[in-house]
Amino acid sequence: MDNQAKDYLAINKHAWNQRTQIHLDSTFYALDAFIQGKSSLNPIEVEQVGDVHNKSLLHLQCHFGQDSLSWARLGANVTGVDLSSESITTAKKLAAQLHLPATFINNDIYQFGDHNTEQYDIVFSSYGVLAWLPDLTRWAQTIAGALRPGGEFHLVEFHPFNDVLSGYGYFAQLQADIEAEVTYTENHNDQIETVVTWPHPISEVISALIAAGLSIEAFNEHPYSPYNCVEGLEFVAGKGYQLKHQGHLIPLIYSIKASKVG
Repeated sequence: MDNQAKDYLAINKHAWNQRTQIHLDSTFYALDAFIQGKSSLNPIEVEQVGDVHNKSLLHLQCHFGQDSLSWARLGANVTGVDLSSESITTAKKLAAQLHLPATFINNDIYQFGDHNTEQYDIVFSSYGVLAWLPDLTRWAQTIAGALRPGGEFHLVEFHPFNDVLSGYGYFAQLQADIEAEVTYTENHNDQIETVVTWPHPISEVISALIAAGLSIEAFNEHPYSPYNCVEGLEFVAGKGYQLKHQGHLIPLIYSIKASKVG
């Protein structure tokens, strides 16, 4: 592992601190509409997670807290964790502004998992989270440790199929992908940041959760994305964005529901 990969936490924290400031001003995140009451959650996760009223919910890799606070608006007792200090500072300000009783913690999720003693009814994570993690075994152990017996883990993630079509590897690898890139929002202003990521096949995700003691309750793949954040997507009214390869729809999102046996 080269020096940049060894320093991935510092590199990625810097990148996401910079991205947070860009994202706050983007139409992609539509912060003004969110403040006025619009939920940032999508039907996929709302339908899968179900009723969260009076349930404790841990949101891992929560960015600046829009989804966390959307769950709080639905009645969940929310704790959000994220590597970016700028994201967590913003999330705390939003929670205070909106008078929502959410807790936000600035930490790498591995370190959070090493010290966490709380257990939650729900652990949730979504959209572009796994590529930033080199070790899914520790990730799954963090989730299992944070769930009470009978608690549920919900993951909604971008499907790696599109990454393969874009030239990235599918299977797990020790060597990180280190790239200089702009962020995915429309107002990136060509600001380039170095990021360190790793590919994870879906089999690795599921196997890590099972090895951590979780039971897979549901696994689904979706041909439509709620977000227009990669090149070549086509909007389909009532469904979201689609991408075709040689005339066929490709999977853009997958979702997993797992539970901790009591």
